[in-house]
Amino acid sequence: MEWVLAEALLSQSRDPRILLGALCRGEASAERVETLRFLLQRLEDQEARGGGGGGGGALPEAAREVAAGYLVPLLRELRGRPASCPDAGPLPRHRRRVLRAAGAALGSCARLAGGPQLAAALAEEALRDLLAGLRAPGAEAAVEVLAAIGPCLRPLEDGPLLERVAQAAVALALGGDEDEAEIAENAAALVAGRLLPALGHCGGAALRAVWAGLAATGPPSGPGHVGPKLLVLSALAEKLLPEPGAERAPCAREAGPDARRCWRFWRTVQAGLGQAEDALTRKRARYLLQRAVEVSAELGADCTCSPQEANGPSLFWWSEKKKDELLKFWENYILIMETLEGNQIHVIKPVLPKLNNLFEYAVSEENGCWLFHPSWHMCIYKRMFESENKILTKEGVIHFLELYETKLLPFSPEFSEFIIGPLMDALSESSLYSRSPGQLIGSGSPLGLKLQKFLVTYISLLPEEIKSGFLLKFIQKMTSRHWCAVPILFLSKALANIPRCKALGVEGLLALRDVIQCTMITHQILLRGAAQCYLLQTAMHLVDVEKVSLSDVSTFIMSLRQEESLGRGTSLWTELCDWLRVNESHFRQSPVCGSAGLRETSLNAYVKNLVQEYVTSPAWENEVSTLLQNSVMSATESISEFILRRLTMNELSSVSDLERCHLYLMVLTELMNLHSNVGWKGGNSIWRVISPLKNASIRHLQEMDGGQEPTLGIQIQKVVSMATLAVVCEAVDRKPELQLDSLDVGPTERFLSCLQLNQTLQKPHTEEQSRCAHPPESSSFFEESSSSQGWGKIVAQYIHDQWVCLSFLLKKYHTLIPATENEIPDPLLPAVQMPVRTLQSALEALTILPSDQVLPVFQCMKILVPKLLTSSESLCIESFDMAWKIISSLSNTQLTFWPNLKAFVQFVFDNTILTIAAKTKSQAYFKIKEIMYKIIEMSALKTGVFNTLINYCCQSWIVSASHGSQDSLSSAKHYSEMVLEACIFGTVFRRDQRLIQDVQTFVENLGHDCAANAIIENAKREDHYVRICAIKFLCLLDGSNVSHKLFLEDLAVKLLDKDELVSKSRARCCVNSLQHRVKNRIWQTLLVLFPRFDQNFLNGIIDKIFQAGFVNNQASIKYFIEWIIILILHKFPQFLPKFWDCLSCGEDKFKTSICTFLSVLTHLDVITQNIPEKKLILKQALVLVLQWCFNHNFSIRLYALMALKKIWNMCKAQRVEEFDALAPVIESSLDQVESMHGAGNAKKNWQRIQEHFFFATFHPLKDYCLETIFYILPRLAGLVEDEWIAVSKLTGFAPIPLDAGFQWYLSQTQLRELKPGDWSQQDIGSSPGEAEAEWSDVQKKVIPWKTNVPDLDLELMFQDRAAKLGKSNSRLIVVASLIDKATNLGGLCRTCEVFGASVLAVGNLQCVSDKQFQHLSVSAEQWLPLVEVRPPQLVDYLQQKKAEGYTIIGVEQTAKSLDLTRYCFPEKSLLLLGNEREGIPANLIQQLDVCVEIPQQGVVRSLNVHVSGALLIWEYTRQRLLQRPGAGPCRALETFPF
Repeated sequence: MEWVLAEALLSQSRDPRILLGALCRGEASAERVETLRFLLQRLEDQEARGGGGGGGGALPEAAREVAAGYLVPLLRELRGRPASCPDAGPLPRHRRRVLRAAGAALGSCARLAGGPQLAAALAEEALRDLLAGLRAPGAEAAVEVLAAIGPCLRPLEDGPLLERVAQAAVALALGGDEDEAEIAENAAALVAGRLLPALGHCGGAALRAVWAGLAATGPPSGPGHVGPKLLVLSALAEKLLPEPGAERAPCAREAGPDARRCWRFWRTVQAGLGQAEDALTRKRARYLLQRAVEVSAELGADCTCSPQEANGPSLFWWSEKKKDELLKFWENYILIMETLEGNQIHVIKPVLPKLNNLFEYAVSEENGCWLFHPSWHMCIYKRMFESENKILTKEGVIHFLELYETKLLPFSPEFSEFIIGPLMDALSESSLYSRSPGQLIGSGSPLGLKLQKFLVTYISLLPEEIKSGFLLKFIQKMTSRHWCAVPILFLSKALANIPRCKALGVEGLLALRDVIQCTMITHQILLRGAAQCYLLQTAMHLVDVEKVSLSDVSTFIMSLRQEESLGRGTSLWTELCDWLRVNESHFRQSPVCGSAGLRETSLNAYVKNLVQEYVTSPAWENEVSTLLQNSVMSATESISEFILRRLTMNELSSVSDLERCHLYLMVLTELMNLHSNVGWKGGNSIWRVISPLKNASIRHLQEMDGGQEPTLGIQIQKVVSMATLAVVCEAVDRKPELQLDSLDVGPTERFLSCLQLNQTLQKPHTEEQSRCAHPPESSSFFEESSSSQGWGKIVAQYIHDQWVCLSFLLKKYHTLIPATENEIPDPLLPAVQMPVRTLQSALEALTILPSDQVLPVFQCMKILVPKLLTSSESLCIESFDMAWKIISSLSNTQLTFWPNLKAFVQFVFDNTILTIAAKTKSQAYFKIKEIMYKIIEMSALKTGVFNTLINYCCQSWIVSASHGSQDSLSSAKHYSEMVLEACIFGTVFRRDQRLIQDVQTFVENLGHDCAANAIIENAKREDHYVRICAIKFLCLLDGSNVSHKLFLEDLAVKLLDKDELVSKSRARCCVNSLQHRVKNRIWQTLLVLFPRFDQNFLNGIIDKIFQAGFVNNQASIKYFIEWIIILILHKFPQFLPKFWDCLSCGEDKFKTSICTFLSVLTHLDVITQNIPEKKLILKQALVLVLQWCFNHNFSIRLYALMALKKIWNMCKAQRVEEFDALAPVIESSLDQVESMHGAGNAKKNWQRIQEHFFFATFHPLKDYCLETIFYILPRLAGLVEDEWIAVSKLTGFAPIPLDAGFQWYLSQTQLRELKPGDWSQQDIGSSPGEAEAEWSDVQKKVIPWKTNVPDLDLELMFQDRAAKLGKSNSRLIVVASLIDKATNLGGLCRTCEVFGASVLAVGNLQCVSDKQFQHLSVSAEQWLPLVEVRPPQLVDYLQQKKAEGYTIIGVEQTAKSLDLTRYCFPEKSLLLLGNEREGIPANLIQQLDVCVEIPQQGVVRSLNVHVSGALLIWEYTRQRLLQRPGAGPCRALETFPF
């Protein structure tokens, strides 16, 4: 249309200058400048054909006048005012139209002017603006000018200018700092979309300049740098990847570089495929690869890319002889990369076998070398590893780890780098190590086992000269990040299984030590202990002993924790000792000699040297050397005397000496333990040391309280004396035989009782004060004062030791603690006889001491609070609050949390405290309950917290119950809520928590093969043990004891109330949900309690139990309810009338719930086992069951028939003649159901229910045991494995042992042998052959490569964009302006783009930014021309399109609408879609040429508007395809009036 208008203007005037002058006057609107551009282009076209109307030099002169007088000033004005400026003139969109039209017009002027000077001058001026930077106001105008002027420049004469323009364009496309990322991105898109394609037409010089600019930046260093490069490369793809025959074209310019031969080009493409974070960049990379392959195939010439490395295959090569193989390889490769974009595992998994084919193509069968560079394969794995879908990531990791199981791949450095880089990064994700479906807990991670097998195989295939470097980098990679417990465990286990080799030296040993430090950050003690064991085995297997010294080895061993991994007596300890002994003479000699001049000639000499250096002091060097040579027992006296002197002779006077003090006290403690184990004898050396050590410490403390000046030496000796006294008190407390004094109060007790509690040690004098007081000793004191760093920690230890001593004193004299606050006038033991003051001091200590030092304070409070709870309740409550505050703040501190929690529980939940609080029901009672619920709440976040509480309480209650009194559970009955919560406790673990539990079970199942199991005591912190503790406690209670019976009955009522509460909650009881699990645990507990129920108690709860049967429960809950009803009716037949009432309920109850009571009837033989006269019961059962056999609900009929079969067999066995009249009906019914023909669901379900374990195998009496309740039935019922409690856990829980006569642990029937598959028939399955067969066809996302050039300028008008894309051959316009919903618009946009519609009209272009639109369109709006036509504008728009020759087609049902199958679409068709609710308005129907309707067969008479539009768009496309040459004719269009 534009050409027609331009022709009409030119026909009105012979002189084009008049027209040009007229257009150059007036406001510079977008329409005026675009019209000027159309006119100039038309004149240019006439000039090219030799028909110019301007004559002679008139037209060139006019063109120069337009350029100089109008366009250049216009561009200068626009570039002088940036688009962001408020007075920038036209709106940004119109401003861009003006710029683009002015630039194009300027290009036409340059060509019409005839001389090169104008083009060069304009280019120089625009280049200056471009070089001014991204924020320069003229940058956008400069790009438009250069894009238009560039092709006018001469390749030879203007070559330097072209090179400078190309360099500036590349710099803009690739540059920009992070602070201006958005500006840089917009500039890059503008340059790549406008300027670079124009430079591509300027010849080889410009292309080489662009290529040099790309090469200068090197390979992309990260995901953020690859996008701009691929943007530039895809913009110039047509020039950098040569087209066939282009060089033979008569007007072809100088050829540019061939990107296929450059390794940097291919590295950039690979980076885009494997590292790019955005889909568009990856799309550009695939486009470049596809185009390179197609160009190579069409050229038919051999091509090789020079390799980056000296050896190895080229990154890309082509051979005409192997064209078919190469095309097959790249076709599969691109298919895989396209499929990975979908991120859907069900689509991707069938494609993975093609990845195996790529490896087959890539390796030569003749010489076993790589034909294709392995980095291409690594791109696929990188893409999978970095997927947001963790299932896809896991699938990719497993596929990579399985490579060496089926094929032997040649060595490649790319593989090693990939393993240490992306693979290990992917392996750091803990979720990848989860169990596969169907695997049992503790069976091990499939990925972990594959990792171990892969690493062993890969290391064994590595060349010897590379193996050492690879292993070192592998281990160092393990130290480069904070790994979670699970990945570091399986990586360590894989390393430990590598066959022995001399691969690691000192650097490797140090790296292993760093990895051990990494394991310490995890809170899972067992996992980190196991990882340490495996890392030690790795060191013994892989370290070259000739490269490391004993000093290096000892440093490594010292990094292991004795209490977690390297324990004496374990198999790992023996293995380490053997390794040291065998290699003793082979270790490298250390260049550093010991203090005694001894070299590491042997292990014994080295250890002796270490001991001498650590223990020897200047004053006692000879004596210590002698002691080391004596036997342990004979040396005890000397060692103890040495320690006595060191601790009491004022020789420890500096901060560093405190470490020695700690060592001496540890040795003394070990010596006391040793002699205690062999038996104490009179006159024992340790016996003789304790008393003087205690007396000397007391004497020091008394002397130093005399007001002396607090020097560092005095304060250190004070700390040492208090620490010594604390060790002695602890030793005496642990070993009663060491009690040196009777219960009479001696000087020691009086001193301890008079300690000034919480007294802080005054910090020693500063250096200046010391100089004033003691000038001669200033230098030595400076050394002392500089050592007094961390004084707060020293003071905390001093106060801690005070409370250790006081705890000993309170335990010894707890009977002397008064129960009231009455002050004793002259107390003999103030700390004991004035408990209120002591407890106040304890509260003060809790505010002073760090969390790892409060244990002795808790122990003192445990003794004091029971005495004061009645008289000083508020102070005791304050103690509870303060202690809980400390515990709650420690919830993430692993090493101190558990000991403190245990001490806290023993303090607050002491049985005496619980009893006193329950009797008074005062504030203390409610505070204890409040803390109880807080502990339970904390246990949901930290596994094992509730275990500590319930274990302690149950054990204390058991001790109370063992006394046999009728009121032995008086305390427990007031806290039955705790037992209730314990019986139903257990959270639904998050995946990460469940994974930790699985891996811990796996490590435990390794047994003694993992030394950590022998060292680390199983803390039994799993949630199972809370319920196990409660259940075993309940099993110990005696139903004949009134107190026990009342406690059990109260608990049962609360359990039923809890079940009713859960049933009424709004939360859905889905399978394995928390609600399902809680209800399951409730009924399990009720089954355990049932033997203690008598008839009187059941009278009160039987209605609740029957009512529970009507609730819509999950299968496992139904089984337990049915089971307990059977047991009740068996033991108490008196409740049968109530049961018959349940079966007689009408339809108002849940229909399927009646199946619960019908299932009970299937065990009528058990119910009536103790009833001598069964006829009446059988008759009642038959009458009720027959009614339900004719119910319209299939499930009810099925259960009723099952019950009927069982009851009828009982009748026949009893030979009841009264039922002979019913025999024909019953027999025919049963025969009919047995003889059903066919393989329908009815027959299958009948077979299934008969084989069901509950009806075929389960016996309610014989199977009544803990194993059936907690393991067998949950397993058969399909509960998640978290709910299975094995008998081994029940019996292995030692804290609460059961009586030896307890017999109902194990099931004695065949039910325990059943598996879920034995009774559950699978309706759908596949044969093994089908499972193993390779997919012959896969889902493929079709991408039209030849017409799918990546979008380079998203701001182009839709007409220009359609031309730019070059893909839309159809003339179909889809008008969706009446559609409201973004989802429908997004789907239509995608459909229109796929089938190549020319335009999609929408009511508001803002819908494109809607997330729902984008979710459905999947970026189609970037590839499809969109136009905004608001509903009020539709009439004018439709009339305009009619004038352009379009047929307006409405998608609507009218009286004269045509069947879609009979309608032939004209080429220029416009589809008008109606509104979702109202369709097409009446005023628009009058504008239609034809209405088309879709034939329908169903009852519903309408389709979704997107679906309707899609059907018509496809029908249009199908008819266009049929009209291609060779296709049949299409009937002519018929039009109908409306």
